[in-house]
Amino acid sequence: MNNYETVFILTPVLSDAQMKEAVEKFTNLLKSEGAEIVNEENWGLRELAYPIQKKTTGFYQLVEFKANPEVIAKLEVQFRRDERVIRFLTFRQDKFAAEYAAKRRSLKSSKETVKEN
Repeated sequence: MNNYETVFILTPVLSDAQMKEAVEKFTNLLKSEGAEIVNEENWGLRELAYPIQKKTTGFYQLVEFKANPEVIAKLEVQFRRDERVIRFLTFRQDKFAAEYAAKRRSLKSSKETVKEN
């Protein structure tokens, strides 16, 4: 199993419930294909670098997971079929990217525990 990271942008016209349902759809697809979700981050509504389909903002979502390579093709077909997704990018992490992602997650979790105290 390889480490993967996917970032996708959802159309900004969705409500919060619709956005969460779309994200859940993709994470459930990964889980049903045997992938292990390592990390999920909602980056929120952000401005796009350039207009896509006449939209200037979008909901960004990051998902890190471990999966077999065959799962990626199925995931990307679902991204292409879903009209709520305006862009996506999936890549396999090499060992350095995986170490960096783990370090970033640990820093983020340590900051959250400081905020709680």
